[in-house]
Parts: sequence; C-alpha cells; structure tokens
Amino acid sequence: MGDLQIDEHGLRELVETFYSRVRADEELGPIFNQAVHDWPEHLDRLTDFWSSVMLTSGRYKGQPVPAHRKHQDRITPALFARWLGLWARTTDDLMQPEAAAALQAKAARIAESLQLALFFRIGRSSAAAPPGQSRSGCPIATGAAA
Repeated sequence: MGDLQIDEHGLRELVETFYSRVRADEELGPIFNQAVHDWPEHLDRLTDFWSSVMLTSGRYKGQPVPAHRKHQDRITPALFARWLGLWARTTDDLMQPEAAAALQAKAARIAESLQLALFFRIGRSSAAAPPGQSRSGCPIATGAAA
C-alpha cells in the first residue's frame, strides 16, 4: 500500500513504475517494447492520458482505439487481463487505497471499451457465450483486475 495520490506527481510516478514493470513482463514486454520506439515520449503521452482521465486536465489529444488497432494482431483478451492485473498490483503498491481503487475501476472501464472496439463485431450473437465473454472471445472487464 503506497501513499501517492491522484495528482500530477502521483500519476507520473505511477505511469513510470507501471510501464517499467510492463517492459519487464514476459508476455507484455515484447509487445510494448516492439511497439514503442520512444519511451520518454510515450510515458509523457500516457501521463497526459491519465491526467486527462483522472484529473480532467484535457492534456491528452490522442486516439486510443486506432493506436491499439495498429497492433491488434498481437493483442489478445488475455493480455488485457494481464495488463489489468499488473495495473492493480502497481496501483496497490504505490497509491493510497482510495486512489488505487479509483484507478483500477477506470482502467477496467477503459479496457472494456478498447476490447469492444477491437474484438466485438456486430452480427455475432453473444447469447451462447460464457458469462462475461462475447462469442468473439472478448472478456468484459467489470472491475475484476486479477
């Protein structure tokens, strides 16, 4: 349990620590390390993203869906779950408990939206899919960041 808050300093520390862990992760690392060519710039962009999401700063001007779609052939629903798990551990390690919970809930909603954009296709019925998963294989992240 950490003591960082959701402010510019806390978000910067979180992003830098989290992505150092992502880069070292045996499954996530190769994908991120191949996709990101300028880590300092990418970390700035991600800090802007989380600042915009959590502090409504409006600094992030990117488009997450097209950015992820470029790497869709390497991204799987299981990797989203792994990312969320690492995010949960990192936020728990660094952030105050209330801040960690808020960041985890927001990340789960963002992951759900990205997965729907990347994997859900209209015309596929999800009626026969297992609970929490569409027939496309997209798990619905409902806050469970295991």
